[in-house]
Amino acid sequence: MENNTRQQQLGTERIGRLLLRYSTPSIIAMTAASLYNMVDSIFIGRGCDPLALAGLATTFPVMNLSAAFGAMVGVGSSTLISVKMGQRDKEGAETALGNVVWLNTAIGLAFMTLALIFLDPILLFFGASEATLPYAREYMQTLLCGNVLTHLYLGLNDVVRASGYPQRAMAATLTAVTINAVFNYIFIFVMELGIRGAAIGTLCAQATAFCGICFHYTRPDTYLRFSRRAFTFSAKIARDIISIGAAPFFTNFCACIIVSLICKSLGEYGGDYYVGAYGIANRIAFVFIMIANGFNQGMQPILGYNYGAGQINRSIRAYRLTVVAAVCVTSSCFIMSMFFPQVPISLFVDDPEMAGIAIHALRVMTIVFPIVGFQITSTGFFMSLGMAKKAIFLSLTRQLLMLIPFLIILPRFFGTDGVWWSMPIADTISAIIVGFMIIRQMKLFKK
Repeated sequence: MENNTRQQQLGTERIGRLLLRYSTPSIIAMTAASLYNMVDSIFIGRGCDPLALAGLATTFPVMNLSAAFGAMVGVGSSTLISVKMGQRDKEGAETALGNVVWLNTAIGLAFMTLALIFLDPILLFFGASEATLPYAREYMQTLLCGNVLTHLYLGLNDVVRASGYPQRAMAATLTAVTINAVFNYIFIFVMELGIRGAAIGTLCAQATAFCGICFHYTRPDTYLRFSRRAFTFSAKIARDIISIGAAPFFTNFCACIIVSLICKSLGEYGGDYYVGAYGIANRIAFVFIMIANGFNQGMQPILGYNYGAGQINRSIRAYRLTVVAAVCVTSSCFIMSMFFPQVPISLFVDDPEMAGIAIHALRVMTIVFPIVGFQITSTGFFMSLGMAKKAIFLSLTRQLLMLIPFLIILPRFFGTDGVWWSMPIADTISAIIVGFMIIRQMKLFKK
């Protein structure tokens, strides 16, 4: 009865209160997740050679590619489960849960095998140099060995949140962040394992959090639980998950291509220090993007449930509130970057040359960040309602249709500045397109 009441509140309670309840744990979890990535960078920057940061930056495309497959299953399944709960289809929701395990295991194994076989050519293609390749290889070899665990941990944690337990999802993420920081210190500074120590610490943290998530799905008070029926593979459910999750997949896949182009261009026109500076600026901006995505994740079950229940007006109110919150977050990043960027950058590196490059990069990259919050939430709006084609189009617009051409053309004329300015130009054009699509969708809802 308590579980049913928990789900019904998504369709009856005040939107502002619901958004606060679901977003707060997601924001904490997403902030923690971004800090999770920053921890590696900070400890590597402080405990290893500065070139190790450049080596770490060249691994971003590989990690983005892995995250693309993970997001496809995690976001696709959590959206599908939210809609099925709104339709009172608990059996379908539990089948989707079991298929998360099947899909993540199969995809994680395939990605790990292929990436380990072709790791050096992949890293060189993504911008590693002879000086940074050893660092990148050492980090990714270790991380890839636990790729299946990473996919399962992230995918199942997405479902924990979407099924009505955002606090437990937050707790799992916070646990992983804390353990990661502790093990990073031990493996890098005490055991002197260098950049490999950072990867080992990450895997230890994820393994611990994964155990906690598995326990959640065996508790009698949990709405969706592991069972023999839940683990029945369903081709239809798998297709639905992949179809809905195609938008975040393409977003992360394009991010892989983009980071590769950025690293290669910066390496060609600036050198390894510019690649390392990009890694720093990107990590800082990523924190605010993740916080905005935390509001998106809080919005997702509210939109999915109410849309599934036919309560369109509640879905629209949730979207509007989320836009306001996300814009406030990204505007905060803009203010920080313009007026005191040296504060966050000093956490990563004390080399004055790399720090100076990173300050300039951060200011340019975030110059139109106030509108990025609107862009993120609007893409999430279509994704949360299961409108896969529109979400995919918006995901591709900013990255594939806009940013990639700018990254190819502008550096030829403006060098490294052409790389930095490509990002805000693409953000501005994409936000305009998103605005037109949202206006059209609202008109369709009124009809």
